[in-house]
Amino acid sequence: DQWDAPHVSKDFFRGLEGDIRVQRDSIVITYYNAPNPDLMKKHYENMPEKLSSEGINPTIPWLYDFKLDFRFK
Repeated sequence: DQWDAPHVSKDFFRGLEGDIRVQRDSIVITYYNAPNPDLMKKHYENMPEKLSSEGINPTIPWLYDFKLDFRFK
């Protein structure tokens, strides 16, 4: 299996429930039924901090310089 954008969109995100909220300078996406939530948390929660710690600017220009973060519940 190749995990390209269409594959991820079709086979992962399509079946998820969640919500999107703006908190200060971040867009926070919360998923409620993600498979393997502990694994997802490890890789995606606190994404802005993870990017900053690697010297990467966490803002996204085409999202009006908001940061993107994820929660899994």
